Amino acid sequence: MFRHLRFTTPRAPLAVGSLLVATSLTLGSCAAPWQDDAAQEERTEKEVPLDSVARPYRPHNQLPAGTRLEAAGVEAPEEIKTQSVTGSLRPDNKKPKERVPHIVERGRLVVGVDQSQNLLSYRDSVSGQLKGFEVDLAHEIAADIFGDRNKVDFRFIQSAEREEALSSGKVDIIIRTMTITEDRQKNVLFSTPYLTTRTRLLVLNNSHITEPRHVAGRRVCVTDASTAQQLARKHAKHANILLTDSWSDCLMALQLGQTDAVLSDDTILSGMAQQDPYARIVGQSLATDDYGVGVAKPNGANHARGTVRQVNSTLERLRRDGTWNELYTKWFGEFLPAEAMPAAHYKDTDAKEEK
Repeated sequence: MFRHLRFTTPRAPLAVGSLLVATSLTLGSCAAPWQDDAAQEERTEKEVPLDSVARPYRPHNQLPAGTRLEAAGVEAPEEIKTQSVTGSLRPDNKKPKERVPHIVERGRLVVGVDQSQNLLSYRDSVSGQLKGFEVDLAHEIAADIFGDRNKVDFRFIQSAEREEALSSGKVDIIIRTMTITEDRQKNVLFSTPYLTTRTRLLVLNNSHITEPRHVAGRRVCVTDASTAQQLARKHAKHANILLTDSWSDCLMALQLGQTDAVLSDDTILSGMAQQDPYARIVGQSLATDDYGVGVAKPNGANHARGTVRQVNSTLERLRRDGTWNELYTKWFGEFLPAEAMPAAHYKDTDAKEEK
């Protein structure tokens, strides 16, 4: 279900505040959800029998609604194709009322986001306002359309609902950690990348896990329908995979001892590490991905191509005036090394394409 909220006044804190309370209540009991001995640390995936990998749920720590467990090895990983991703549409010299007349006429930009992804898109536990890198990006796009960065309506959607939210017209754009892939480009138009991420692991500080093979015989958490789900199947094929609706649910599961690691992009894991001082990011990068702003495919009435050009014109401005660097440092500077804005990749010829 989609929830349509317009933020004009502070609201009572929800997800993040609840998560922090849960953190304080549970860290003491989950500081050591499992203990490795030397032999266990040295074992390889091949030494772990598949019929012994499951660990029973703790009855007093119920998993969030919608969470399910995928047994080790039951699903083959799907290939994540990014090598032949096509370029985006180059910005033109038109004004917003020519590119996106439907949005200008409505007077609001409708954006699909997360509400509990710390540092990227989350509700502040004190003010109740949405904050984060992706929220700031939405405001910058609105500023270029209307001259007012606050003319944005946010709709909270789950990871698995992103494409449907676009195709059904519930949102104009999606800014929700959406990796640009060849498969997704069949159903979605993308802007040029606004973030480059690297997939790694998050574990508790006392864990001996430093790479995916150490999760063999245990659990690793990812969100359903994410690229991380396929990477978990590929790199942690002897681990049971805990599938949740949101990354905040994965952090909660780690704190409660219901999973031994979280596999995700470093920008997402940074938000979890910021929330929980007893967790840390480990391991080498398993994959490098680019996030793009998602737009529905053209349907004759949605001015999809004009919307993509409008978003890309904002991204070009953020590159020129240094705003992107400021936002990256503001949100990720404490946890990640300095990063340059991803290079823009445009189609060679798109001048004749309709709006």
